[in-house]
Amino acid sequence: MQPTAAILDRIGGAATLRGVVARFYDLIETDPRGARILQMHLRGHGLSHVRAEQFDFMSGFLGGPRLYAERHGHMNLREIHDHVPIRSRDAEDWLALMDRALDEAGIDDAEALERIRATLRRAALMLVNTSDDITHLPDRPTRS
Repeated sequence: MQPTAAILDRIGGAATLRGVVARFYDLIETDPRGARILQMHLRGHGLSHVRAEQFDFMSGFLGGPRLYAERHGHMNLREIHDHVPIRSRDAEDWLALMDRALDEAGIDDAEALERIRATLRRAALMLVNTSDDITHLPDRPTRS
């Protein structure tokens, strides 16, 4: 495959991405590092909703069809997450579980995986908006 191909194509296309997203959310539900992230999602629209939204977002994020943007009009991560208190520990837990899901997908394009991981790390850390000293979620999501 040519290096200029979309990252999504380089990792195996939509089928591989669906598997990564499914495995990631299975880990969110079962791995202790996913407990707080699971709690955040259960306070919102739930996991079935976010599984579909994550696939749609990641498709465009990885150079494939911009399904999320087509439906929501943007792909602004800060706007999508501005109502959620995210600690650096939450970002690291999210990244660890996504790394595991990517590892288990059997993707053999090491350069594409490295680019995905580096981009996800920058994005996840950019979303941190709450001190690690805060250990609980507020009683209600604070939407503007």
